[in-house]
Amino acid sequence: MTAVLKHELRGYFHSLTAYVFGAFLLAFVGIGALLYNIQAAVSNFEFVLNFSSLVFVVIVPILTMRVLAEERKQRTDQLLYSLPISTTQVVLGKYLALLTVYLIPLCVIAVYPLIFAQFGDVYLLTSYGSILAFFVMGAALIALGVFISSLTDNQGFAAGIGIAVILLNYYSVSLSEYVSSSTFGSVAALCVLILAFGAIVKHLTQNEHLAYAVCLVLAVLTAAACFLDGNGLEGLLPAVMTRLSLFDRFHSFVNGVFDMTSIVYYGSVIVFFLFLSVQSLEKRRYN
Repeated sequence: MTAVLKHELRGYFHSLTAYVFGAFLLAFVGIGALLYNIQAAVSNFEFVLNFSSLVFVVIVPILTMRVLAEERKQRTDQLLYSLPISTTQVVLGKYLALLTVYLIPLCVIAVYPLIFAQFGDVYLLTSYGSILAFFVMGAALIALGVFISSLTDNQGFAAGIGIAVILLNYYSVSLSEYVSSSTFGSVAALCVLILAFGAIVKHLTQNEHLAYAVCLVLAVLTAAACFLDGNGLEGLLPAVMTRLSLFDRFHSFVNGVFDMTSIVYYGSVIVFFLFLSVQSLEKRRYN
C-alpha cells in the first residue's frame, strides 16, 4: 500500500493535477475571506468555508477523474492485480494519496484564522471545528469520485458524472422543496432508486439473476410498506434528499455546533464508496 501511495503522489506532483487542485481551493477560500473577513469585517471564518464548499463541485472530479479510469484505459490495472497486495490496499493507497493532495492546501487554510485573530476576535474553536468538518466532507466527496472513476475508462465521462452528482447533492435541499411529497411521488422515486441500485449490482457482479432478485425483493418491500401504511410514505422523497445532502450537514458546524452524527455520516459515506470501488476492481479482475 505504501508503494502505491508513493507512486500516486509522484504522479500528482509531477503533473499539474495537485497544483491546479490546490490553486482552485486556495483561490476560492481567498475570495471568501476577502468578501467576508476583510470587506464585510466579519470575524466568522466558518462562513468563508461555507461559501467555499461550492468549489468541490469542480475540483473533486478534476482530482479523482483519472485515479482509476486512467488505469483501465491504459490497461495498467493489470499490473495492479499482479502486486503482492490486495485490491483493498490498492484502493486505500490511491485514496490516501488523494487525501494528502487535499490536506496540503487545507494546512495553509488552517493558518488563516490565526492571522485574522491578530486583528480582531475570531471564534477559533468554531473555525477549527469547521475546518475539520470541511476536511471530512471533502474526504467523503473524494471517495465518491474514486468510485465514479472506477466505473469507466473515460476520464472526461468520469469528471462529467462527478460534477453532475456533486452538483445535485449540493442543491438537493433546495430541490427537495419542488419535488412531490405525495405517496405516489415517493413510490415512484423508490422505484427509480430500486432500478438504479439493481443496475449497480448488475455492473459490479455481472450477475443478472442476482440483480433481478434484489430489485424484486426491494419492490415487494416497497409494495408491502405502501399497502400497510401508505400515508407513512408521504414526504419521504424530500426527506431523503435532505438527509443525503453532504453539504447541508456542514451547516451545523458553520452555526457553531460540532455534530458528531454528521462526522459519523461522512465516515460511513467514505467506507461505503471505497467498498464499492474495491468491488468494481474485483469484478474487472475476475473478468
